[in-house]
Amino acid sequence: MDDNLSNSNVKVAVRLRPMNRREKDLKTKCVVEMNGNQTVLNPASQNLSKGDPRNQPKVFAYDYCFWSMDEADTDKFAGQEVVFQCLGESLLDNAFLGYNACIFAYGQTGSGKSYTMMGSSEQPGLIPRLCSSLFDRILQEQREGESFTVEVSFMEIYNEKVRDLLDPKGSRQALRVREHKVFGPYVDGLSRLAVACYKDIECLMSEGNKSRTVAATNMNEESSRSHAVFNIILTHTVTDLGSGTSGEKVSKLSLVDLAGSERAAKTGATGERMKEGNNINKSLSTLGLVISALADQGAGKNKTKFVPYRDSVLTWLLKDSLGGNSRTAMVATVSPAADNYDETLSTLRYADRAKSIVNHAVVNEDPNARIIRELREEVEKLRDQLTEAEVLDG
Repeated sequence: MDDNLSNSNVKVAVRLRPMNRREKDLKTKCVVEMNGNQTVLNPASQNLSKGDPRNQPKVFAYDYCFWSMDEADTDKFAGQEVVFQCLGESLLDNAFLGYNACIFAYGQTGSGKSYTMMGSSEQPGLIPRLCSSLFDRILQEQREGESFTVEVSFMEIYNEKVRDLLDPKGSRQALRVREHKVFGPYVDGLSRLAVACYKDIECLMSEGNKSRTVAATNMNEESSRSHAVFNIILTHTVTDLGSGTSGEKVSKLSLVDLAGSERAAKTGATGERMKEGNNINKSLSTLGLVISALADQGAGKNKTKFVPYRDSVLTWLLKDSLGGNSRTAMVATVSPAADNYDETLSTLRYADRAKSIVNHAVVNEDPNARIIRELREEVEKLRDQLTEAEVLDG
């Protein structure tokens, strides 16, 4: 196998949303520019001293920069479809090859994470588009002797506890995270439901989103107070019609909508909201430490550095997606407003670190499936050689 395929860096995209009502009311200026794959953060104020580091434009380069600020700017504007084409389609390609894949959205509260991941009924986001394309692809890929099954699970991590959003009993009890020797961390008792078409997924997603913990803060009327993880398990079974033996490839797609990073002073959080915010920030800062440690390893520095996966439930569950057996993409969402300068800079730095993480993805297939695949490839090769020989003889 090509080593470049098995060892791949986390793909990083940054998306700039339009000004919201609050920012327009504040008459705050836009401080973010995007040119090709570069994102530039300009100084937030003209009143800074020349020596102040915030006086200098900060320039970052990413795999993708999505300018979703102004629909009228048709040349630059990146809508939901563009985001899916750049990030979702390659993820699906990997899933059909038998790799695990993951997309996670990160950014301050109200920066457009849930819109990018879930979207709206008129403008569906990455998750619904991915699920819809998945079933289209199954119809295209299915051949004689092959079958596909799709199962889904949906959970939220709220106040460091895991809840099943698709629990048929409707109980809101916390589930335990355990670790399997081969398959890594998993949630004990999490329901896995088989789905036959996109409509099934749509219904389950809608039910799960209704159960998700949201609340109003000063920054966002419907702020996600939990991290949501939507998993799709795709099993591809191949049966050799001659011998009757069958093997399978299993790939897991993890689609993660993180809760927003925030400052209590800005969100106006008190009491229960404050406690939630502390837990959100704790898990996100642990995610930051994990990303930093993995980025150092990816850059060849400090290879023995301890990676604190177990310091938070979120990072423990994302262990395979970060620095493990997965093809992973990160979408960092940012506000254009000068008022959010510090949060935007923090998000851009976070995303910049994630570019250095190297994952080691392998095809998840059982030995039978591999033997069948290799024999089929060998037969195809011999057929081609035979055809070439016949052409030359003729």
